[in-house]
Amino acid sequence: MIILGISGILSEAATAVIRDGRLVASIEEKKTARRHVPGDFPEQSLAYCLQEAKADPAAVQLLVMVRPLAAAPESPLHVQLRRRFPKSQVIFVDHHLAHAAAAYYVSPFDDATVLTLDRAGDLRCGARWQASGIQLNPDRELFFPDSLGDVYGRVTELLGYDACADEHKVQWLSPSGDARFQSLFSEIFSASNSGWPRLNRSYFDGDRLSHGAFSSRFYERLGIPDGAAVPEDLHPHVASGLQKAVEDSVIRMAGGGERLCLGGGLGLNALLVTALERCGRWKDVFVQPVAGNAGCSIGAVVHAWHHHCGQTARVRMDNLFLGPGFAAEEIKQVLENCKLRFRYLQTTEELIDTAVQELNDNKIVAWMHGRTELGPRALGNRSILASPLDPYSTENLNVYIKHREPFRKFAASVPEELAGEYFDTGPNARFLASVGKVKAAHKQTFATATLGEDLIRVHTVRERDNPLYWRLLHAAGTATGLPVLYNTSFNLFGEALVCSPRDAVRSFYASGIDAMFVGHFLLRK
Repeated sequence: MIILGISGILSEAATAVIRDGRLVASIEEKKTARRHVPGDFPEQSLAYCLQEAKADPAAVQLLVMVRPLAAAPESPLHVQLRRRFPKSQVIFVDHHLAHAAAAYYVSPFDDATVLTLDRAGDLRCGARWQASGIQLNPDRELFFPDSLGDVYGRVTELLGYDACADEHKVQWLSPSGDARFQSLFSEIFSASNSGWPRLNRSYFDGDRLSHGAFSSRFYERLGIPDGAAVPEDLHPHVASGLQKAVEDSVIRMAGGGERLCLGGGLGLNALLVTALERCGRWKDVFVQPVAGNAGCSIGAVVHAWHHHCGQTARVRMDNLFLGPGFAAEEIKQVLENCKLRFRYLQTTEELIDTAVQELNDNKIVAWMHGRTELGPRALGNRSILASPLDPYSTENLNVYIKHREPFRKFAASVPEELAGEYFDTGPNARFLASVGKVKAAHKQTFATATLGEDLIRVHTVRERDNPLYWRLLHAAGTATGLPVLYNTSFNLFGEALVCSPRDAVRSFYASGIDAMFVGHFLLRK
C-alpha cells in the first residue's frame, strides 16, 4: 500500500509517502531542488519519496493533495494527476484538516483537543477539533480576517522584516522587550464572548499598502507620528506586546483539558508552545514540529491511511530524519569533483574524537550526517556546532557565519537524560519546538545563548533518535565536563537547510565555518 501526500503547492511545497503503514520519507521541495516556484509541482521531492518507497507512479494507490492548490481551477490539475498516476485514487484534503491530522495522528495521544492556527490556509485561519481514536471532529472555526497569524505578519512588516518569511525574527526579539504594548494588541484581538478573537478593524487602514497597513489610531497608541517608522528602541517592546497577546489569545482558544495537540504555522512559534505547556490548563501538550504547510504532507498521508484505508493502527513519526541521505561513495565523488582536499576518518570513534578536538579548539564545525531533517530546524544531522565554553562562539556564529541579528540565539543540544541538570524543559524540546529555562547554577555558562532573563532554546537528544549526535554530546562532556553544544541550522542567507554534499560544500566555502564533517570526510580551511 503506497500513499503519497503533497502539500504547500503555493508555499512550502513538500511530499510525504507511507508504505504499508510506515512513514518512510518526507521532504520539502526547496531542500531537494534548492528552490520552489509557487504553483509548481514539487518534482524533486516527489521523485525522492517514490525512490525511498521503492515505487514508481503506477504503484501509488492513493495520491492525497492538500488545498489550496493553485489560483487556477482544480479540474485541469486533476486530469494531469490521473494521467501521471494511472492507478491512483486522487483525494483532496482541506488545509486545516491536514494540519489537524498531522498534529494528532502522530502524537502519543489516543484522544485530545486539537487546535490549528495559521494565517489564512483555506479562508479558515483557525479551528479546534475533538479527537478520539481515529476520529477528528471540528467544534469551532475561525475565519479570515480574524487571523492572529495575519496580525503577526503585519507587525513583522511594520518592524522592517518580510511578512510570511521573517515572523520568527519578531518572536526571538520579543523576550528582550516589556509588556507596555500588550494591552494594545489585546484590544486588537478583542475576544468575543466565546473567547475567540474578533479583530478590531479600527486599528487597520485598508487604503495603506505597506508597513502592515496600520491606522492612525494604532500609531497614536504607539506614541509616534502617523505612518512613521517605529524607532529601533521600541522594536522589542512592540514584539513583546504582540507575542504576549497572541499567547493569551491562543490559551483562551484552546480551553482546558488533559491533552492538547497544536498544528498550523503558529505552532512554529516556540514561545507560544512553551506558554501552552506552562499555562496549567493542560496536562500534556504536543506540537507537530513541522507545523507549517510542509507538515501537511504528513497530515495528508496519515488522514488517508485512517479514513480511506480504514486502518486503526497509528503511523509512527519516530524522528524527523525523513529526507535524503548520502553514501560515502556519493560524498567522495562530489568532493573529488570539486577538487577538494579531505581526510577520511576510518572509524566512528576517530570521527567523534576529531570533532571534539575541533570544538575544544574553539572551532566552528559543520556537521552533516545521515538523512536530512524535515522542517526548519536542525536536529543534529544538518547542523553548525560550537562549544558554549568558547566566549566568542555566539558572536562568531551570528556575525561571521549566519550574518544575522544578535537577538537570534542558538539552541543548546544536550542528551535527554542529562538535560535536567542544566535546564528546565518541556516534552517538545525533543524537536526544538519549545523553549526551556537555564537553571540558576548555569546561567553564566549559557549567558550568550540566553533570551531575556533565563530563557534558552533547548534541544534534548535521545540516543534512539540520533545515536551519532548523542555520542558526540557525551564525548564533549567527557572531554570538558559539559555535555552541551550550541547548535544552529546548516544554511546561509535565508536558504533552506543544506541537503546534499554539494549544498554543504557551497555553504562551507561561502562562510566562516572552520571545519566540516560530511559523513566520515573531514574538510578544514
